[in-house]
Amino acid sequence: METTIAIIVALAVVAALALGAYWYWQGQRLTSRLKEQYGDEYELALSEQPSRGDAERELLEREKRVQGLQIKELTVEERDRFVEQWRIVQVRFVDDPAGTIDEADDLVQKVMESRGYPITDFDQQAADISVDHPAVVSNYRTAHSIAMKHEKEGASTEELRQALIHYRSLFQDLLGAVPVG
Repeated sequence: METTIAIIVALAVVAALALGAYWYWQGQRLTSRLKEQYGDEYELALSEQPSRGDAERELLEREKRVQGLQIKELTVEERDRFVEQWRIVQVRFVDDPAGTIDEADDLVQKVMESRGYPITDFDQQAADISVDHPAVVSNYRTAHSIAMKHEKEGASTEELRQALIHYRSLFQDLLGAVPVG
């Protein structure tokens, strides 16, 4: 009888250890996938959340939200129209750097909206974009930050140029890497 109880207890311990190892392994796989997919955005989520688990839940919630959206590719006509509008923005930069930053932001938002991303507040837009465009969402955040700085206290022409470059990288990614000059 004692031998049977000892075997049952040993099997329960082994099963618990196996289950714990499996959960740990699954957690590590999830962490690796999220780090690889989101890169800098993963690190940002870690810095904004109280724990790794909270940060990873936030990223998974973003994925779930974006999966529920009707994201679509642009038509050739839409893409061509946006590329032409972008070229105009870039040309205007020489004469009106501050104004073109607003235009670049507006154009990026129009592309997002045409693709099916909801246009809400900046933080939600950046979170939504991070799911499908994680490599360039930091550019979007930087461009927006420069634009906000310019509204409040002014930004140098070089900072505005950097903002335009950052907007362009997101713009190109949203279009599907169509070269825009």
